[in-house]
Amino acid sequence: QVELAESGGGLVQAGDSLRLSCAFYGRTFSLYVMGWFRQAPGKERELVAQITAGSSTYEADSVKGRFTLSRDNAKNTVYLQMNSLKPEDTAVYYCAAKHRSTPEFDYWGQGTQVTVSS
Repeated sequence: QVELAESGGGLVQAGDSLRLSCAFYGRTFSLYVMGWFRQAPGKERELVAQITAGSSTYEADSVKGRFTLSRDNAKNTVYLQMNSLKPEDTAVYYCAAKHRSTPEFDYWGQGTQVTVSS
């Protein structure tokens, strides 16, 4: 069973930076694709970024150039560095994981709130 533990959310001002961390437990981390999703009030959950087992990354257009996803296989942790934050980045951010052979993300963290004030 995989368990995910997020940390690093908070309240910041527009233009500030935050780094979210997600610690992975229970399986071989290097075999899993990791992702960050977010859900704002009244909106659907959306994929923000994901990183494959081989460290290839994808970022949504809305965050490209501002957010960077990385992983440390020695620490079983994935990091989402968020720079130049905007009020529209305000959401609950969820870490997610799926085995590299699985089509859908099937393990989720509890979520961490990110609030960006203007």
